[in-house]
Amino acid sequence: MDKYDLNAAAPETRTLDSMTGISKKGLPSGTVGVLGALVIGLSTCAPAYTLTAAIGPAASEVGYQTPAIFLMGFLPMLLVALGYRALNSAMPDSGTSFTWATRAFGPWIGWMAGWGLIAATVLVLSNLAGIAVEFLFQSLGILLDDPSIADIAGNKFINIAVCLAFMAIATFISFRGMTSTKVFQYITVVFQMAVLVWFIIAMFMGAADPANTAGTMPELSWFNPLEVDTFSAFAAGIAVSIFVYWGWDTVLTMGEETKPSKGRLSTESKAAMILVAMLVVLYVGTAAATVAYSGLGDTGTGLNNPDIAENVFAALAHPVMGPAAILLSLAILVSALASINSTAISPARTLLAMSHYGALPASIKRIHPKYKSPYVALLWSSIVASVFYAVMRFISEDVLWDTITALGMMVCFYYGITALASPWYFRRTAIAEGIRATISKIVLPGLGGVILLIVFVQTTVDSMDPAFGSGSNIFGIGLVGIIGVVVLGLGVVLMVIQSRMSPAFFRGQVLGRADASEDTSAVLVFDDGLGS
Repeated sequence: MDKYDLNAAAPETRTLDSMTGISKKGLPSGTVGVLGALVIGLSTCAPAYTLTAAIGPAASEVGYQTPAIFLMGFLPMLLVALGYRALNSAMPDSGTSFTWATRAFGPWIGWMAGWGLIAATVLVLSNLAGIAVEFLFQSLGILLDDPSIADIAGNKFINIAVCLAFMAIATFISFRGMTSTKVFQYITVVFQMAVLVWFIIAMFMGAADPANTAGTMPELSWFNPLEVDTFSAFAAGIAVSIFVYWGWDTVLTMGEETKPSKGRLSTESKAAMILVAMLVVLYVGTAAATVAYSGLGDTGTGLNNPDIAENVFAALAHPVMGPAAILLSLAILVSALASINSTAISPARTLLAMSHYGALPASIKRIHPKYKSPYVALLWSSIVASVFYAVMRFISEDVLWDTITALGMMVCFYYGITALASPWYFRRTAIAEGIRATISKIVLPGLGGVILLIVFVQTTVDSMDPAFGSGSNIFGIGLVGIIGVVVLGLGVVLMVIQSRMSPAFFRGQVLGRADASEDTSAVLVFDDGLGS
């Protein structure tokens, strides 16, 4: 029997050597090319949804330097991307942060890196569904020429019910596998990108219109991060701006499913680098256009108006695009819906990998025999995100704003750990390879990891202030800080429980700690392909 046959009648028994290396999990290989991975990455980042949710919180922190903070948010992402690229080339695995941090730092830190990724995704899935609900009713209000319909989204029970329906639809599409996901994403990404470019151009034109008294033309100081008043404001702004870039690493979780590459870089690495470059141009441009058009007033469409902060484009759609406002509403609606679907790819594959290596219960790693999707992991991701959103909708009046800020903290946490995994894993081999490898695998990823962890610590401390974020608090403690501490604390509790139930992983007997000079994970031993 060929041990590389995923459809073999019986599972291949792992050898002792394979117990210290990575292995396949039954996902279908060769189904996604560079363009397909790029489209799924764009859909996960969801530019239209991301920007309407992030520009308000970012502007409330750094004002006219919003374009600068989006640019600065890109820099650590670029540094982290270099580490991701190196790690993915050495160890292509659907577990990404979990797998790489485990190989570099051991099972305990690796588990928390995986938990950080899962927690961040649960936060954003709930936020995506919330944005989709708001733009559904806004779109209906425009179509039926009845603005009062948009107010229905304010009804908590209707809001939660529609949110759960959106989650169910997106989960079903993901359940049917990567091919169905890819086709759905092509359609939605092309539509939202076309409308978003139109919207950006219209905002710049509106900023130059004398009739727009709030409008002003962009200045070079807007792109200077040194103009930000305090480090706390800078850190908070970075945390929000990192959120807008978050999601590009979903491309790398498909490393076991992408087509073979003919060049030096893998298919998923090529798509990830192209994606990051596209996002920085789009986000900085949109931030500049929005600040130029709206200004920083605290009424109307001003970006310091708390009534529009968590959903800026909803307020700007009609003033900027007039009768075509329905297209922007629909673009953000499909952006959020498509991103729910594509974002679910990342936690599902991380959960799959963690279960596969014994870091979570074995039942989670099941692969659907027909659609080859990690359906149990998908269901868990969807259920937890839905429950979290329902609870948060009752706790916070500004649930979207607060979850965005908390998400930025989680992203800084697990991105920082993953970035530092690169210099530690390659600490011996990169120096031997030369100066270029030393810079790309050690120096730059290490710098990015340190920056992100500093931002994480600073934001966590600041978020305990009841005035942080939207101002929501419980017993005088900022809700954002509570979310961050509770989510990470829950991860520690679950990790300890799992270490008692399945100690082999935590003893390093399943996925051993190693560096690139001694790693045997390049020799993959495939499982039976059933994932059960």
